[in-house]
Amino acid sequence: MPTPSEPSRDLFPPVATYSLVARCPDSGSLGIAVQSHYFSVGATVPWGLAGVGVVATQALVDPAYGPKGLGRMERGEGAADALAAIVGDDPGAAVRQVALIDAAGGVAQHSGDGCIPEAGGVIGDGFASQGNMLASDAVWNAMADAYASSRGPLAERMMDALDAGEARGGDMRGKQSAALLVVAGERGGDPSAGRLLDVRVDDHTEPLIELRRLLVRARAYDAMRATMAAAGTGRVEEARTHAEEATRLAPDQPEIAFWTGIALLGAGDRARAERLLGVAYAAGPGWRRLAEYVMTDPGEPDA
Repeated sequence: MPTPSEPSRDLFPPVATYSLVARCPDSGSLGIAVQSHYFSVGATVPWGLAGVGVVATQALVDPAYGPKGLGRMERGEGAADALAAIVGDDPGAAVRQVALIDAAGGVAQHSGDGCIPEAGGVIGDGFASQGNMLASDAVWNAMADAYASSRGPLAERMMDALDAGEARGGDMRGKQSAALLVVAGERGGDPSAGRLLDVRVDDHTEPLIELRRLLVRARAYDAMRATMAAAGTGRVEEARTHAEEATRLAPDQPEIAFWTGIALLGAGDRARAERLLGVAYAAGPGWRRLAEYVMTDPGEPDA
């Protein structure tokens, strides 16, 4: 065991992490899910670019692996070639762990032999699971099995994988932060539109429970925005369907109730609109004051 006076490695804290990178075979979307006993892991490990790929960089982390990997894949290199070039140029590759997946579904993974055990991973069909400083190698194998057997949207499948990894012991030190990132499989004109989901828990006693709560909340906001888009183009029935989904997922959230209600009011569905606006008004007087400004022009909610 190294002592403070005899360090065996760089003293930068290792991001002891377990993560999964994956591509949805149906939509082509690309994602990363990660959990660690490390503050704000979502600011360090996950990198993604719509229509290009995603990168998970961890262990004795070099954050530059993220932009380097995305840059190479954006220039047309597959995940395997991009990874080989990055690792080959890094004198510290032995203490790095990284996984990449490109827009075509190519997967590559590296676990340096200097990573803190247990460290390793497995590559499957359109995904890779990996981790370091883990309770056992059962963690990444359980993640792979859970992802491969689960069904549904990409983010939910990745959450299932994280839950399975935690159930087998996860990070040997415990848990602290987690993140989900999903980007579109194709590039669009607006780079921000390609980031489909970006939620993170920076510091929490139960980061996976909180991350799943945020995922549900993100789905509710997606439904709210879909309500507004449909109502704004006269698709009233579609707007009602999205509004029902938004309120089902977040029945007491005043912002979702407010903007969904405003959208339905503009679409002529006064009864539903008034019920939703009532939820917002009950949360505080600011919502009724805001309504005075937007009733004649619902528009998009300000951030």
